[in-house]
Amino acid sequence: MTDIRPLLESRACDEGFVAIGVAAPAAMRPAGARLRGWVAEGYHGEMGWMAERIAWRADASALWPEARSVVMLVENYGPGDDPLATLAQPDRATISVYARNRDYHDRIKKRLKRLARWIVEETGEDVKVFVDTAPVMEKPLAALAGLGWQGKHTNLVSRDVGSWAFLGAIFTTLDLPKDTPHSDRCGSCRACLDICPTAAFPAPYRLDARRCISYLTIEHKGPVPREFRAAMGNRIYGCDDCLAVCPWNKFAQEAQDAAYHAREALRAPVLADLLALDDAGFRTLFTASPVKRIGRARFLRNVLIAAGNSGEAALVAPLRALLDDPSPLIRGASVWALSRLLDPAALRTLRGEEQDPDVQAEWRAALRE
Repeated sequence: MTDIRPLLESRACDEGFVAIGVAAPAAMRPAGARLRGWVAEGYHGEMGWMAERIAWRADASALWPEARSVVMLVENYGPGDDPLATLAQPDRATISVYARNRDYHDRIKKRLKRLARWIVEETGEDVKVFVDTAPVMEKPLAALAGLGWQGKHTNLVSRDVGSWAFLGAIFTTLDLPKDTPHSDRCGSCRACLDICPTAAFPAPYRLDARRCISYLTIEHKGPVPREFRAAMGNRIYGCDDCLAVCPWNKFAQEAQDAAYHAREALRAPVLADLLALDDAGFRTLFTASPVKRIGRARFLRNVLIAAGNSGEAALVAPLRALLDDPSPLIRGASVWALSRLLDPAALRTLRGEEQDPDVQAEWRAALRE
């Protein structure tokens, strides 16, 4: 059979991928050892799924022993404007760039499946596709495939798209030539470490997810620890600070796929509008969006923290209305937000009967009892 790699690259380009590389499944075992250490230190927080299938996640060759190659692909989701601009608008909310439109998982998986089907038709070999929904360490595999390197913020940095890279993987029994791993080019730069609002990096290349705003706003299910709330500012879903300041973004371009361009309603949504969302309104606004998966309660918890950080007295009325919300998570966050906008005497007049212990704790803290 003739060398299939040029044809594979051409097909990948036709599907919208901007880069392709190939790694050996077993080559990532050193990264797997680092993952085990990271989990052992508790840095994964509530993400129990990181530990549950760690044997597969830490060793790609264990996930599917018959696989002889992992084809890694990069799709660009670069923003067309400054992703941090909304941080200076306290009456507005900041949503991570990747979540300002449609969920990327479905779009990339469809493209991967088409490419994988072509591999099967051309070679007769078996394939499996993965997009961030299985125990696969995409970033180390992408680095091994020569597509970039894991920066000090632990995310992939590409010379083609900077830090704005979606990754997809095709495992195959086809034995393809392997690419040379990419070398680290962060040098002495500390921009991503120094900008982190919550000091989530205990050391370069080490992330304590329990302190990360992306983790706190998306994965964390309960009340956000008080020590991080002020630092969250108006970030209500994810955080792009460490990605956006990477100097390698000078090579980044706006995503070609319009599905990754920010919807106007999510570019800089008004906090007051988000506070008014009932469950139906939340589902409608975030149809086909990754934001939808955290549900209204966790979402409004995040919006309420942003409201508390806003300094906007006009938000007091919608905050008061949420003190009676059925969700204790929302009621507790409302108490905190109001405590930031009202003096203790005014706040005390709003206190009513409350059974939930977490909300009771919020009242005690707010009134310094």
